[in-house]
Amino acid sequence: MPSSPLVRHSLHESLVAPLREMILKGELRAGEKVPEEQLCERFGVSRTPIREALKVLAAEGVLQILPHRGAIVARITEEQIEELFPIMASLERLAGLLACERATDADIARVRALHERMMEHFEKGEEVEYLRHNRLIHEAHFEIAGNVTLSAFYQQTLTRIHACRFVVRKSREHWAAAVAEHQQMVEALEARDGPRLAALLEAHVTGTTAGIARAFIHRLAEQPVPAAPDARTSVRGRKTPSSLNV
Repeated sequence: MPSSPLVRHSLHESLVAPLREMILKGELRAGEKVPEEQLCERFGVSRTPIREALKVLAAEGVLQILPHRGAIVARITEEQIEELFPIMASLERLAGLLACERATDADIARVRALHERMMEHFEKGEEVEYLRHNRLIHEAHFEIAGNVTLSAFYQQTLTRIHACRFVVRKSREHWAAAVAEHQQMVEALEARDGPRLAALLEAHVTGTTAGIARAFIHRLAEQPVPAAPDARTSVRGRKTPSSLNV
C-alpha cells in the first residue's frame, strides 16, 4: 500500500499564522514597528525565519517593509475600505445564506449562547471579552456554512482590514448600534431566514463597520506613527481594552 507523501513546512511558514493572529488581536497595532528581537525571544527562533514570515505578511498587505526601518503594521486607507469592505460583506452574506441552510439546532444554540455572553460583556463595558465573543460569532457563521474555501477567503480579507475591525475604539453610540444589529442577526439565524441574515450581515459590514473604519483612519491621520514598543510586555499577552469588533 503506497504511503502518503509527507508535507513539510518551513519554520517561517509555521510563524505566519501566530504573527497574523497577533495583528488580529491588536497585540501589534496599525502603524507600529514590528519588534523583531522580542518576537525572536517569544518564539525561540532567530531573526531569519521571523523576517521570512514578515515578508509573507507583507505580500498579503498586512505589513509594510520599509528600507532601513524594518516592518510596520500597515494602516488601512480610504481606498482599501472601498475595495475590501464590499468583498468582506459579500463573504459574510454568503456565509449567512449557507449557515441558515445547514445549521443544526445545536449550532443555533451555540451562536445564541455566544450572543448572550457577548451582551453581558457589553452591559458591563468589558471590551476585551466583548471582542472575543463577537469574533467567535462571526466565525461561527463560516464554520456552520461548512465551506473551507469561503472561510479561507474570509480570514485572508479579515487580516487585511484588521486595523479597522479589531482595534477601533468606538463611541458608545456606535457600540450600541453594532450590538442591536447583532441581536437581529441571531434572530434571523434562529428563524433560519437566510435572505434576511445575509442582508443584515451585508448591511452591517458596509454600513456600521465601514463607517467606524472611516472615522478610525481619519483619527489616525491626525496622529504620528507610533514608535516601536520598548517594553517586553508589548508582545506578551498585552491587553487591548480598546479592541472591538463590530
